[in-house]
Amino acid sequence: MKPVPTKKTHVIGAAIFAAAMALPFSSTAFAEAAPEKGIVAFKYLNYEDSQPGLDRMDINAYTVSAMAPIAGKWSISTSYTYDSVSGASPSYHSAVEPEMVSGASKISERRNAVDLSVTRYLPQGSLTAGTSYSKENDYISRGYSFQGSFSTEDKNTTFTLGGSYTSDSIFPSIDDTAFFEKRVVAGLFGITKVLTKRDIVQLNVGYSNGNGYFSDPYKLYDRRPEKRQSTTVMTRWNHHFDGIDGTSHLSYRYYTDTFGIRAHTFGLEYVQPVVNDWTIIPSVRYYSQTAADFYLPVDPTVPSGLPHEAAVRLYDPLLPSVSLDQRLSAFGAVTLGIKVEKRIAKDWLVDAKFESYEQRPGWSITGGGDSGLAPFRAKFIQFGILRDF
Repeated sequence: MKPVPTKKTHVIGAAIFAAAMALPFSSTAFAEAAPEKGIVAFKYLNYEDSQPGLDRMDINAYTVSAMAPIAGKWSISTSYTYDSVSGASPSYHSAVEPEMVSGASKISERRNAVDLSVTRYLPQGSLTAGTSYSKENDYISRGYSFQGSFSTEDKNTTFTLGGSYTSDSIFPSIDDTAFFEKRVVAGLFGITKVLTKRDIVQLNVGYSNGNGYFSDPYKLYDRRPEKRQSTTVMTRWNHHFDGIDGTSHLSYRYYTDTFGIRAHTFGLEYVQPVVNDWTIIPSVRYYSQTAADFYLPVDPTVPSGLPHEAAVRLYDPLLPSVSLDQRLSAFGAVTLGIKVEKRIAKDWLVDAKFESYEQRPGWSITGGGDSGLAPFRAKFIQFGILRDF
């Protein structure tokens, strides 16, 4: 069977980077006073992933962002991201054969994304409205969001409520006549509370409802449900150590969706200022998920990893969804990171960060990993510079 050209339309490394820079829910916290200074920042991210015997994806992403206060009660923020993607990705499971990484199956992708948000600061809260736009040669995404926060009179508790709407258009390059759409509506409710002068805790609950095309047109036999609902519960606890002036950030996230995936994420980050305005931030994160209900594991009797003929019959379009995408399998993953920051002349901040990621089927805390999958590794390198004005 001849494999279709492989391609990755939403590259995870660049997506994580853009999300951290832009999404209003990425750092839900206390309602702050209107900023007195503006900010201009630049970030560079390099992402590479690999499996035994194969270097797969290579991503370079560049983001320029800015925030400016307006009239003491408003602020406006914007960012622009450009990323380039090259490499090869399997058509199914983790198998990449020579014919899959030659000719048309190689990936060369460019993406441009921009976002804009406006915030109005109130005596005990704030309101933020935002919009975003992202375009690549076969994918366009448009997003709109709104978030409001309100703090109690003593400023010890803050409530946050937000919502977003995303509209995606997909037109795969392997078929000039194909066109698909996807719509996702999401909401979030959060509570942040000061427990002591050293401790802050937070609880966020999110829900999303999506309809449309969730399949990957560049994967063999990939057919996923046209509806996907998900629920996320996130808890955080920040504790400050007076004696050494360090701060620990503990987090736990639970995710569940109608694809059948249940996921747990445990995170620990420690922020330690040192001499001459340097800060060192080590981190560790563990992630585990169950497989989607329609994930089809590797058939050990077939050397190529493709399902055996009896399983192929499952791909009748009249039968339920099915996917051979290893991202929908059960697995566990560990990420180790280190970040270093340096404050220069009070108005400048520079940073560098390195993260190493490894994913294995046997590391799932719930078991059920697909033993036929190869280990997956990735590394992130990030540099940034920020200027107050």
